[in-house]
Amino acid sequence: MDNKYECVSRQAKIAHLPSIKYDTNKILFRVFILITCFKLLLIPTYHSTDFEVHRNWLAITHSLSINEWYTHSKSQWTLDYPPLFAWVEYILSCVAQFIDPKMLEVENLNYVSLNTIYFQRGTVIFLDLIFAYGVKELGKVFCNSFDSYVIFVILSLCNIGLLVVDHIHFQYNGFLLGIFLLAIANVVKINRQICVLQGALWFALLLNLKHIYLYVAPIFIIWLLKSYCINSNKCLRRLFMLGSIVVTVLAISFGPFISQLPQVLSRLFPFKRGLVHAYWAANAWALYISADKLLSLFLKQLGWLKATKLAVMTGGLVQEQLFLVLPTPTPLITFLLTFSSILPILYCLFFKKNFATNVKQFMRSLILCALCSFLFGWHVHEKAILTAIIPLCVLAVTNKKDARIFLILSSAGHTALLPLLYPTNLIPLKILLLLTYMVISFLTLSIKFKQLLYFHEYIYIANLPMLTVYETLLHKLIFGNKLPFLPLALTSIYCAIGVFYSWILYYSMFLRYNNVDDQQKRNE
Repeated sequence: MDNKYECVSRQAKIAHLPSIKYDTNKILFRVFILITCFKLLLIPTYHSTDFEVHRNWLAITHSLSINEWYTHSKSQWTLDYPPLFAWVEYILSCVAQFIDPKMLEVENLNYVSLNTIYFQRGTVIFLDLIFAYGVKELGKVFCNSFDSYVIFVILSLCNIGLLVVDHIHFQYNGFLLGIFLLAIANVVKINRQICVLQGALWFALLLNLKHIYLYVAPIFIIWLLKSYCINSNKCLRRLFMLGSIVVTVLAISFGPFISQLPQVLSRLFPFKRGLVHAYWAANAWALYISADKLLSLFLKQLGWLKATKLAVMTGGLVQEQLFLVLPTPTPLITFLLTFSSILPILYCLFFKKNFATNVKQFMRSLILCALCSFLFGWHVHEKAILTAIIPLCVLAVTNKKDARIFLILSSAGHTALLPLLYPTNLIPLKILLLLTYMVISFLTLSIKFKQLLYFHEYIYIANLPMLTVYETLLHKLIFGNKLPFLPLALTSIYCAIGVFYSWILYYSMFLRYNNVDDQQKRNE
């Protein structure tokens, strides 16, 4: 009965939005144009070394033979994305040759011209069309009212994490997240076979564009296996079709590199980079490192520790690390922790009847899985938190409990991204971005759901902007040039507390699910 209601409800929601198709499309178009204009204003701003990384990849794919793409190492910015992304770089390079041919010369390391800046920034903005399309399709599936759809469009398209990481720092996360949203929007339509197959194709393409999405692959596999294959009388046929899609995409992507597959895999999984990134992600390992630091200081005061290395993992470098007191985690340990943390999710999704065809529980499974990999994974980048925040946007506008988690997680996650913008002339911009997005999120979701947070949660979130002010301004006024890594460490640790807290709350909510969403929809 619950599954039947879920199916009818989902179809009703999908049918609801076409009746206001003109309005929703107009809203999406206006918000997209508005945020695109803002992105254009960000073109002259600071960009990170990732700008040179992608320029170098343009040069490698355009100027070198395919056999050299994953072996070329004259630059430290070697190609370390899956082959399908390399082909995207190649396609972009075919256009770049008409803009500034010098950017495609492999020897031109750190080459930056005005045309190069305009071109590379422009490609990120242009490819965000796919993100907007993903938002549109996901909103049609999950949003059951016009106001929910509008809030979702604003919170996703105007996400400050993407503005910071893609349009200032420089990367292509919006493009990849758009494909992720398209995969989700299609695979949940289990009564429409062509949509499910399209969703499987989108996700197969995504895995071959960015392998970080391997972390959520088990959720897709269990969902498709249980809801699409096992629950039908055409199980083997559907399994064959899904497998054919995956194998075909893999063959197209990796086929040209089959003779150098070990070299490609060594680039994709560089375990020698160390447990944490140069700037710690706000995850469990930031808390673990801080615990090791505090214990080592305490034991030194007691005279029980005579280690001479005082600044382990606080030099801002990408390297292998050793802990002074606590056991040093290995890649295997992080994998086991990550896998163990997602096992209960997989179990519920496969064995619990009220989970197998519930699209919201599928979404929560993806979000939790992304959080598990972010919290416990090896060498996690701080930007990976967006893989959980962006999908959570759509649930936040439809359910009060999801909205509560979203406010905490997005506030902590976005604050943890701001130290990426270290130039002093960006201080007003990043504080303004954080405050604006937090205020908009709180106002829109609070009006829709009234009281959302507990008092201690308000206090935690209220301190986040002050943390950014300390990291950018107050630390230098108090300590000068001393303890340069302290504000970054404090930001990672404080934000990690919020991310960890959100994960625990959301996991508890997921495991205790008892059709609360269905009851809420009936009341509405």
